Amino acid sequence: MENQNTPPRVAAIHDLSGFGKCSLTVALPILSAAGIETSALPTAILSTHTGGIEGYTYLDTTSEMQPFMRHWQSLDIRFDAIYSGFLGSFEQLEIVKEFFELFRQKDNLILVDPVMADNGELYKIFTPEFARGMNKVCEKADVIVPNITEAALLLGETYRPGPYSETYIDDLLKALSELGPKQIVLTGVYFTDTELGAASYDRTSGQTTCTLAPRVPGYYHGTGDVFASTLLAGLMNGFELGHSAGIAVRYTAAGIRRTCEAGSDVRFGVNFEQGIPDLLKELHLY
Repeated sequence: MENQNTPPRVAAIHDLSGFGKCSLTVALPILSAAGIETSALPTAILSTHTGGIEGYTYLDTTSEMQPFMRHWQSLDIRFDAIYSGFLGSFEQLEIVKEFFELFRQKDNLILVDPVMADNGELYKIFTPEFARGMNKVCEKADVIVPNITEAALLLGETYRPGPYSETYIDDLLKALSELGPKQIVLTGVYFTDTELGAASYDRTSGQTTCTLAPRVPGYYHGTGDVFASTLLAGLMNGFELGHSAGIAVRYTAAGIRRTCEAGSDVRFGVNFEQGIPDLLKELHLY
């Protein structure tokens, strides 16, 4: 960070959906509310997100990503963290690795959310070859935030549906750390059907933690982005990995509960906005 009066600065490399709460429309407000200056590098621009919605527009911004990078580099912009999410092509995988090299500093943080699969299946736009390419991006990260499906793909293993054993989750965490990142946060963890949450592992300290919240039935789009953005907000505000993951579990679960209780259309994302005051209290920002 430049000095004590300058907010930490994050580069967020995600897609932008005009409607629907996910990716940049989640990352920007959460990180900004947490006192973090956030610069956006869009990987695509869509009219809506793609989960359960038909007829959306899609503008691939691959051709603009390197000009963005070069301009930022010419301005000598420095980032305290780099946060990548949805990447739409093999070419973008290579561009993001180049971004890491250009803007890597000895004391900044690279967090990768390897967005590509859920519920045991790759998203339709991706191939197994893309998953292997994402593996190479994760090698460059300090922290990765896969769900169980993505973890299996990164490790070249067969997906196993839950409930899970503590031993299985522990083995996944440690195997993922062997890819390169020192810290792992695994989402979609559950040991019974009544709770859901995340487990984290810090290879340096050897510490493993797990935080669960009461499970709300249904599938809610954008929750992975809410979780990863909140995790990064915790880390950038000085909380250790397990504590940050716990904050992210509680905040994400509260947004899901509000959405369920309101009877909102689950395709459009969760009500994370009204929980921001509670998040800031957990971050000790007021």
